[in-house]
Amino acid sequence: MKRLVANLAGAPEYSIILNDIKKEGMFSKSYYHKYKIVQGDKAYFSDWLRVSENSYRENEKFLGMTLVSKTKDGQKSNSPYPPGYQYVGNKEYGQWRQDSRGNSFWEFYGKYALFSSLFGFGNRSFYRNDYNNYRNYQRTNRPYFGRNNAYGTGGRHTKRTNPSFFERRMAKQRAAKSGFSNKVSQRFGGSRTTFGRGRGGFGK
Repeated sequence: MKRLVANLAGAPEYSIILNDIKKEGMFSKSYYHKYKIVQGDKAYFSDWLRVSENSYRENEKFLGMTLVSKTKDGQKSNSPYPPGYQYVGNKEYGQWRQDSRGNSFWEFYGKYALFSSLFGFGNRSFYRNDYNNYRNYQRTNRPYFGRNNAYGTGGRHTKRTNPSFFERRMAKQRAAKSGFSNKVSQRFGGSRTTFGRGRGGFGK
C-alpha cells in the first residue's frame, strides 16, 4: 500500500479502501490485498497485491474500510473508517437535515449522489452522533467501525457489500471440515473391525 500512497502523492484527493483480502498456501503462506481507489467521481481497483504477514495481520479487521485518505483541503488520515465519512460535514458536499423524529442526519447534494455507489454505503444515513464519534476517533488515531460496528471484517454492512470474501472463507471452512472428517474416518474405520477379532478384544 505504501507504493499506492506514493503514486497518489500528487493527487488532490483520494481514498484507499481495503476491498478484499486473502491468504494462500498450506505450509508457506502468502498474503494478498486488493484495494479500491476513489478519486473524485471515479473509482478503480488494484490487482491482487502481495503484502507482508505483518501488514495482513494489522489490517485483517478492516475489510471494506478506508485505510488511507486525503481531502482537497490537504487533510490526511491513516486511521481506518467507513468509506465516505471524510465528506460528511463539509458544506461543499451537502447539509445537515432533521428526520421526523428530530434526529440530525447528513444529506449529500444531488450532484454527489454518486458517492453512494462509489463508497458503497447505499441508503445508509450518516447521523450527527455517528459523525461526532467518527471525528473523536480520528482525533485520537483510532479505527472507527461505525454504529454497532457495522463496518470492518466482522460487520454486517461489510458482509453485504463484500460477499466474495465470505464465500471463500465459508468454502475453506467446509473443505477443512470435510478433510478432518475423512481423516477421522480413515483413522478409526479399520480399527473398529479389529476389536472383536483381537485376542483381548470386546468379543471375548
